[in-house]
Amino acid sequence: MTLAWRHLPRTLRETSSPRIRKKCPSLSGAFWTSITKLHTKPRMPPCDFTPERYQSLTYDRVLEIHKQHLSPVLTSYFSEPLLLHQGHMEWLFDYEGNRYLDFFSGIVTVGVGHCHPKVNAVAQKQLGRLWHTSSLFFHPSIHEYAEKLSALLPEPLKVIFFVNSGSEANDLAMLMARAHSGNTDIISFRGAYHGCSPYTLGLSNLVSFKTKLPTGIGCQSTMCPDVFRGPWGGSHCRDSPVQTIRKCSCAPDCCQAKDQYIEQFKDTLNTSVAKSIAGFFAEPIQGVNGFVQYPKGFLKEAFALVREQGGVCIADEVQTGFGRLGSHFWGFQTHGVLPDIVSMAKGIANGFPMAAVVTTPEIAKSLAKSLSYFSTFGGNPMACAIGSAVLEVIKEENLQENSQEVGTHMLLKLANLRDEFEIVGDVRGKGLMIGIEMVKDKMSRQPLPREEVNQIHEDCKRMGLLIGRGGIFSQTFRIAPPMCITKPEVDFAVEVFRSALIQHMERKAK
Repeated sequence: MTLAWRHLPRTLRETSSPRIRKKCPSLSGAFWTSITKLHTKPRMPPCDFTPERYQSLTYDRVLEIHKQHLSPVLTSYFSEPLLLHQGHMEWLFDYEGNRYLDFFSGIVTVGVGHCHPKVNAVAQKQLGRLWHTSSLFFHPSIHEYAEKLSALLPEPLKVIFFVNSGSEANDLAMLMARAHSGNTDIISFRGAYHGCSPYTLGLSNLVSFKTKLPTGIGCQSTMCPDVFRGPWGGSHCRDSPVQTIRKCSCAPDCCQAKDQYIEQFKDTLNTSVAKSIAGFFAEPIQGVNGFVQYPKGFLKEAFALVREQGGVCIADEVQTGFGRLGSHFWGFQTHGVLPDIVSMAKGIANGFPMAAVVTTPEIAKSLAKSLSYFSTFGGNPMACAIGSAVLEVIKEENLQENSQEVGTHMLLKLANLRDEFEIVGDVRGKGLMIGIEMVKDKMSRQPLPREEVNQIHEDCKRMGLLIGRGGIFSQTFRIAPPMCITKPEVDFAVEVFRSALIQHMERKAK
């Protein structure tokens, strides 16, 4: 699918983004021959943009400042962290001018492309008009955006609270659930990530986000219904073009794995929380845990059970929302459920700090009775103008449809790699949210050691492909490119990944 803005005459396109465009630089092939002489480096697709010349800090100085003044928590990828300088749509450029195909979008954030011309133009216009007022004063940007966003959500999800990050959104969603229900206990899946604030750390169930320090109280975890790594799973469970390699005898309209996981959920309700609970948080597809999908029908039954015990159901759409899954605009719609609260961030403003919580009038009133909630920067003029532009681009350029078409194309190609390589245990996902889980072998499903996954990751980077990581053991590659990605770029990415797998197998054979 060709994107609408790429049909524009060159003169008009340069009005929106006046930088000079010509063939992009690509990575040097010198490293390739030093690794192996048996393969040809996959040829990177062309693009028509040239980055500005880098004129800032030296690489060594950046490392020095980072060590002295920034967080000591190790978060950067690669043995030599990548120093990025500029972005253009699906492409990123480092300080040396090397070009990379971005298949992780700043952690599933840059939905419509880096520095999209229309979004840039809107941001620049608003920057010259009004930056900030706080909610003490009205400005049209917030009202225009609220009307556009609410139109994309079903009744009765029509009341919007604007904040600045996913963690802040889920903090507020927790508060709403407790204020409305009058209860405390909230359930979330093992492997879930709902934020890194002191409050939401209680909901995030990954070891790297667990601490000896006191965090969110009243939070209980339940088994993640992971049909690949969990105790139950089969060949018809997922809402995906690609199923697990696990076999089952289920009829197409019946899933024994789903029934087993529901029993585990009931066990949590019967043993680990009070008789009346505040709510249940669920990502439609787990993000940080490696894009894990649940059995079809699970969330629908779980939501009903939660409501029977007085709780509300919260859909965390921070990574799944805004058309990324292709078939639907929101992830919860793919499960056939209607949540009581929806949190969203990341792709909402293409990387500009913005988030929101959408709920029903009834729940909003319950919060208002309990607290005069206020956010200084939430819904500021800049964020809302950019958010509106993002919604317009998604619609005008058919990016949701592109996610469906190109994402399915990629899933099927990656499934072929799973069949070809013993260490590719699972390929899963929907639209442009795809996980590739690496294993020692398909029979044991034991995670491939981190050092080996690191090597594959590095090789992809050297060939010009940037992908993410996830999973409890960092064993899963997360693929979530900007939604403007094309099939030729997908073909290049798959060939790069295949080449990296071949190199890994050759290293193991030596």
